[in-house]
Amino acid sequence: MSPSRFPLRAGCRRVGSGADGTGRHRLSPVASAPAMSDAPDAERRTLSEHDSKQLLAGYGVPVARERLAADPAAAVAAAEELGFPVVLKLCGDAIAHKTERDLVRLELGDAEAVWRAADELWAKRRPEDGAVALLVAERVRGRRELIAGLVRDPQFGPCVVLGLGGILTEALRDVVFALAPLSRDEARRMADGLRASHLLTRPFRGEPAADLDALADVLVGLGRLAAERPDVESVDLNPLIVRADGAPIAVDALVALGAPVAAPPPRPAVSDEELLARFRPLFHPRGIIIAGASAHPGKFGFVTLHNLRAFGYQGDLFPVNRDGVEILGAPTLRDVSEVPPGRADLVFVCTPAKANLELLRACAKVGVRAAFVASAGYREAGPEGQALEDELVATADELGIVLAGPNGQGVVSTPASMCAQIVAPNPPPGPISVVSQSGNLLSAFLDYAVQTGVGVSKAISAGNSAQTGVAEYFDYLAADPETKGVLAYLEGVGDGRRFAAAVRRLTARKPLVVVKGGAAAEGQRAARSHTGALASDDRVFDGLCQQLGILRAPTVEEGFEWAATLAIQPLPRGRRTVVFTTVGGWGVLTADACAAAGLELVPLPADVKAAIDALVPARWSRNNPIDLAGGETRETVPQVLDLVCAHPDIDAVLHLGLGIQAATANLFRQGPFWPEHGLPRIAEFHERQDRRYAEAAQEVSRRHDKPVLSATELVYCDRDYGNAGPLALREAGRVCYPSAHRAVSALRALVTYGEFRCRPTAGRDA
Repeated sequence: MSPSRFPLRAGCRRVGSGADGTGRHRLSPVASAPAMSDAPDAERRTLSEHDSKQLLAGYGVPVARERLAADPAAAVAAAEELGFPVVLKLCGDAIAHKTERDLVRLELGDAEAVWRAADELWAKRRPEDGAVALLVAERVRGRRELIAGLVRDPQFGPCVVLGLGGILTEALRDVVFALAPLSRDEARRMADGLRASHLLTRPFRGEPAADLDALADVLVGLGRLAAERPDVESVDLNPLIVRADGAPIAVDALVALGAPVAAPPPRPAVSDEELLARFRPLFHPRGIIIAGASAHPGKFGFVTLHNLRAFGYQGDLFPVNRDGVEILGAPTLRDVSEVPPGRADLVFVCTPAKANLELLRACAKVGVRAAFVASAGYREAGPEGQALEDELVATADELGIVLAGPNGQGVVSTPASMCAQIVAPNPPPGPISVVSQSGNLLSAFLDYAVQTGVGVSKAISAGNSAQTGVAEYFDYLAADPETKGVLAYLEGVGDGRRFAAAVRRLTARKPLVVVKGGAAAEGQRAARSHTGALASDDRVFDGLCQQLGILRAPTVEEGFEWAATLAIQPLPRGRRTVVFTTVGGWGVLTADACAAAGLELVPLPADVKAAIDALVPARWSRNNPIDLAGGETRETVPQVLDLVCAHPDIDAVLHLGLGIQAATANLFRQGPFWPEHGLPRIAEFHERQDRRYAEAAQEVSRRHDKPVLSATELVYCDRDYGNAGPLALREAGRVCYPSAHRAVSALRALVTYGEFRCRPTAGRDA
């Protein structure tokens, strides 16, 4: 059908061929978007869909073929050039969400349909739309629709977005974020973070898996755009259709512009040696001043001094009390000036906030280079307290003092036998270091250290983090040779880019487990784009975790268990897991939990099967899970553990049923027939066997360098009556998991961090 059959509407101009050398048509002068401006005060606005695509195509984003037209007749001509069927839209800088306004027509199969649709859309113009045009585009087909884009997070800066797209984007909210710019490997892995990742990684309804390399090109290009165009506030590619050949192509795009956001200058690099030297007075002080020491057992100044003395701090202690009273049978000093110069380099501050500026100056004169301020009355107390806190930081900076707190609970360093806390407990020494933005949750983590026997190297309550925050502690712990893994409780991260840089440095060397509070009160962006609306604080943080190797635990209990597991167990080479149990029901449930966690429950290798056949009666399960069905002898459990761990096709073992024999021994001891009828002899045998099984699990794990995780609900009995199985693990500083599901959860954390460390960019130190 010829365009000449359709009259022009009054006031419309036909766009001619208008080819600009690229094969695309530009908006006519009256309809074109203003040129991009580098002016710092540029107004917030959106680009038209067409101009958005033009910009994005320059960054490697594939876009559908399309033409612009100024009237229905020109739209028909464009459709005939592109080939039917086509899509028709009303296009302009002020039109952000076309679907909501019914400004899209699909499946237009001939010229007459295009003319009618163009006439309808033209009638839907509004005065506030400004200059508009008709956009004619090829109809792209594919069964999978994605959203990709860019948003500038107020904490973390520019973030690339990937999720399930289309009209249900904000209903499904299946999205993942990554800090920009990002590597190709990081971009490829974004798809793994989607709940429905299988829609991309596997064939779907007769179409092949998505081309993840091509998708990565789109995401990397968006990250590069964020770096090169600071005036781009957000980008929506929705939908980004996965075609039948697996290639992604953008069929709609929206770019929102704003005032350019300058990237912060890079921080100067700090060496490990500098970090260790800076934090040595805080975690390895030669001596400690306790300012505000008290003779009253209910005061912080008493409890801190008590804990330091009771748990054997190795350096000198200088309690300062203005009345010079005797505390815990020892004299005190009346003033900091009485401390011998050079004998103390840490002050633990329990004095009122208004006294602390002069206190820091006096401490600096005798050689103090670190201060832990337990005092409250600072930022948390309102504007006056904020002013005091600002002065405190300025004074510490002036004096070259590392300032922890204020409003903190304490600091622990077990290598120095230092428990400088205003509360309990004193944890056993061990490989985990803990940073917490909540004092009571720091205590909870330390309580788990006491309960499990998996100890702590360093622990600190960050308090208000006025000068020294979580990022600075992460930098130090990355360098600390006494720390094997880090556990943190967070409610906020402050400077997001600074935090991310510290995490990169840490996770390239050691595992980091985070429990994060505040998700229920997450911030939500008021935004002009789908990507902006999806960018809640918690989703952005989740994306950061996936990208940078943070293991985010759902509970405090699992947080500690994951950190303990990562600090004491070897990393698995893969996901191939065997469940070994002497109790059938637990084996079945554990197999289900492994499948849900993405662990591979491998078929039992034939040579392992044959070897077990020679050890036990034929009634055993003959598969994975290995259930010996009560056929084991006194040697069987250690032998099977060694067989399984030694096999090259097995990466990890979940060991269940520990402590059952010892529980029977306890039953005998409690009954009325003890100690007759030969019960003591069999009870001692049962207890020896369970201890032996626990020791065998540790031994084969060390010998074959593979994780072996032992689980039993009887872990809670080791303190009631000393159940020999879990007690042996506790004495060795290894976690005994209270359920198979908790062991599976910890193994999944091991696998996730092991896979992160194998990524090409994982060793990149910030």
